[in-house]
Amino acid sequence: MASGECLLLELETDNLILYNISVNQSANLSLLGDDWFYPAFLYAIPTIYGIIILIGLIGNITLIKIFCTVKSMRNVPNLFISSLALGDLLLLVTCVPVDASRYLADEWLFGRTGCKLIPFIQLTSVGVSVFTLTALSADRYKAIVRPMEIQASHALMKICVRAGIIWIVSMLLAIPEAVFSDLHPFHDKGSNKTFVSCAPYPHSDGLHPKIHSMASFLIFYIIPLSVISVYYYFIAKNLIRSAYNIPVEGNMHVRKQIESRKRLARTVLVFVCLFAFCWLPTHIIYLYRSYHYSEVDTSVLHFISSICARILAFTNSCVNPFALYLLSKSFRKQFNNQLFCCRARLLIRSQSMARSTTRMTSLKSTNHSLATFSLINGNHICHE
Repeated sequence: MASGECLLLELETDNLILYNISVNQSANLSLLGDDWFYPAFLYAIPTIYGIIILIGLIGNITLIKIFCTVKSMRNVPNLFISSLALGDLLLLVTCVPVDASRYLADEWLFGRTGCKLIPFIQLTSVGVSVFTLTALSADRYKAIVRPMEIQASHALMKICVRAGIIWIVSMLLAIPEAVFSDLHPFHDKGSNKTFVSCAPYPHSDGLHPKIHSMASFLIFYIIPLSVISVYYYFIAKNLIRSAYNIPVEGNMHVRKQIESRKRLARTVLVFVCLFAFCWLPTHIIYLYRSYHYSEVDTSVLHFISSICARILAFTNSCVNPFALYLLSKSFRKQFNNQLFCCRARLLIRSQSMARSTTRMTSLKSTNHSLATFSLINGNHICHE
């Protein structure tokens, strides 16, 4: 990009809330200091994204595989967690690479179809995450506060239907994102060049960004987390009361059941806290930009904050399997088994290849020796 001015690409975004702050290279060079720092910084970001994708793929694919193949792990909470992992995988393989590409190119690379599809996919993934966490909290509330209402028959089938409804609702809420997102040209006066970017709403209307940011903040953050907070208030209240009501020499089976439910409720709460922590900075920055629509903040703090917020939001898609590994003994055992099996397969394969190589080398050596011996003695070798 040309020197001098800050290029107005604040509207270049690949989704509802992960906004890009594409600032002029030389403007940032002067702000960040050394000439080498800014290019190195921009290339470091896609590298970090690559690490997030790799870790997220390993964790989420292993998690889904465990819940699909291990019969003892197929229960109601784990089905929701599998749906959550599927949403995270969708985000990791589509939106994260697209976001990374914006640091390596000046303009949008994926055409009008990509401009409409990528925001739709990402908002669907965000919806699946937060609404699944809400459903998990409701499930824990029912298991702890109203255990008599749980029906064992066809429970998994009902949860599959609920998980499917969550996906459908998330897709429906993401449709406006696909409708309004479009390619828009931005003109840089300094270089007299026009750059094409993908923006989620018309640029002429200053009210639209405010409505857009506030609606997303309420629907995909505040309202679900408020509902989850209410559920956990009643869960905590019930658990405290249960701790006092059960005698010291009470039924061991009841005690184990309560402890198991407490552990699972704690796991879901950790997932919720991770989501809230990872997505809050992105929402705050998006609200800030939408209410300062006519201004461009070129400060180093804003530039770094924007990048860190996006990285943190994407990190949420790879941390849940590892949080579950730390919190759940059964999942940790199955995860280690999967890891051990992979290592064992690789070891067997490498040993098999080594034996094949040794056998072929030995055979070649034997044939060579026999051929040499026959030539020396003037004999012909006959293989029967």
